[in-house]
Amino acid sequence: MVNALETAQMAALAADGKKAYDILILDIRGLTTVADYFVICSGSNTTQVGAIADGVGQKLAAGNIYASHIEGEAESTWVLMDYGDVVVHIFEEQTRAYYGLDRLWSDAARVAPELPATLAAR
Repeated sequence: MVNALETAQMAALAADGKKAYDILILDIRGLTTVADYFVICSGSNTTQVGAIADGVGQKLAAGNIYASHIEGEAESTWVLMDYGDVVVHIFEEQTRAYYGLDRLWSDAARVAPELPATLAAR
């Protein structure tokens, strides 16, 4: 069975595979009971946001991990995918700046996403 951090890392990797940028994993344990981790990322336009959401959904479904709820697919400026202990937020760039989740959750510890570029830099 996959734990919450592994799920968050899988989601970040899937988002990276669809060219998401500014990928961030926040450890929100101890700050809220909503989830253990937020994965936040951006796409350059609504088409890319939708593609990132599809990629995350497919990657996690391949590991038998399914969202209990998905919000925002129609507008695709902000897609929220609820995996229980992990919530994935996929933003169009301007929408991310407007809502400022990075700022709102600034007390959360940041977890380095295990992405190919990150691993190569080590």
